[in-house]
Amino acid sequence: MIGYDRKLSPRPGATREDYIKAGYIQSNGLDRNNLEINSLERNGLERNSLEINGLQSGSLQSGSMQSGGLEINESQSSGLQSNGLHKTNLQSNSLGRIGLWRNHYQKKATGTGRAWIELDMVRLLHNVGILRSILPGTCQLMPAVKANAYGHGAAVISRELNRLGVSAFCVASAVEGVELRKKKIKGEILVLGYTDPEQFHLLRRYRLMQTVIDYGYAKKLNALGKRITVHIKVDTGMRRLGEPAESVENILKILKCENLVIAGIYSHFSAQDSGDPVDCAITQSQIDGFNNVLSRIREEGFDIPKAHIQNSYGVFARPDLTFDYARVGIALYGAYQSSRGEAGALLPVLSLKARVSAVKAVRAGETVGYGRAFAAGRDMKIAVLSIGYADGIPRAFSCGVGRVLINGKPAPIVGCVCMDQTTVDVTDIDGVMQGDVAVFIGRDGGAEISIMDFAEAAGTIPNEVLSRLGGRLERCVI
Repeated sequence: MIGYDRKLSPRPGATREDYIKAGYIQSNGLDRNNLEINSLERNGLERNSLEINGLQSGSLQSGSMQSGGLEINESQSSGLQSNGLHKTNLQSNSLGRIGLWRNHYQKKATGTGRAWIELDMVRLLHNVGILRSILPGTCQLMPAVKANAYGHGAAVISRELNRLGVSAFCVASAVEGVELRKKKIKGEILVLGYTDPEQFHLLRRYRLMQTVIDYGYAKKLNALGKRITVHIKVDTGMRRLGEPAESVENILKILKCENLVIAGIYSHFSAQDSGDPVDCAITQSQIDGFNNVLSRIREEGFDIPKAHIQNSYGVFARPDLTFDYARVGIALYGAYQSSRGEAGALLPVLSLKARVSAVKAVRAGETVGYGRAFAAGRDMKIAVLSIGYADGIPRAFSCGVGRVLINGKPAPIVGCVCMDQTTVDVTDIDGVMQGDVAVFIGRDGGAEISIMDFAEAAGTIPNEVLSRLGGRLERCVI
């Protein structure tokens, strides 16, 4: 068993060695004789990489792991209350695997690209542990990996979650689910949105679970004449998809469709994590409505399928609920905005960086960029960055609204953000050269631009900013 104490608690910005000391991951000190080597060069691993098939009993260092989970006593540096975390459900093999993976299968950000995203998988592990510790042991994570895992990269995130023992995911469309299957992602995949009848065959071919959005849609699915696994969506107040909770008779008819394998039933909270009494009351009314539907199903003699209603907000606002899944999204990626103590311990997984492609002198009175939107009020020096709105940088950042970090110092954006390039003022930053790195989201020395800072400057929420990060940005694991 590993316990946390104040001295060993990982903190925001902790190194890999800090996590080894705290027991989150294993060091290089595993006995090679205790490992089963499955193969070389599988699943795209480099020639000098090994894919570890599993850890035999006793292969971990003595005392490093407790069967059934990691017990956490305190994490002061991360802002957790002493009673905030009790234990995680991280599997022993999962913790061992991430340590081995960090040692043997690490794609470092080489810094050769024009612009890229860096993903810290130790922080993903950290967030998974926090979320699991809050939920009851009977509740599984069903991470939302839609919209390319909120811009992080659906395949790389889902693959790592598989290694951590996560076996259920949700996506927005059948096409997103198909892409995960093609990347060898294992477990259940629930399609949350509408699938056109012309694509119903994808559900069966790629073993996807389809959301039944109402009784009429259930009849279309049933008419295929072949078995399709589904989850029934119940509208308890969101007023988007789902059979209304008041229409229990239609929900019972869905349960009777002979070709539908009912694997789950769910709803979705409409409130944000504001703590407002009205929002809290609405949330409770949604819970009551959902439970009433489940009660009626039980009264009619049907078995209750796996039920879920919690999103990221629901995990932190209502950890008392005892449903089967929690569909965590933004919280998993460490970009959840909340004043609740446990949420404050989440760590951002993603950083966004771009290359300085040129440094130029601009004389007083000269203009920069399209529309001559910026005129230099003095002799100045600008850096041209190889990233633009096609990569997800909001055009609203133009003319001083947005900023980046270069050499640990802020550099405001000047002129308009272009499709592929952005210009920043580096007059007061010494030594900026072609090839240097600019940080849009993340840390640079002692300075940081958080995803919350980035989203606030853009006048939106982290969810939108992250999901709009472009496909030509390389996703690099660090």
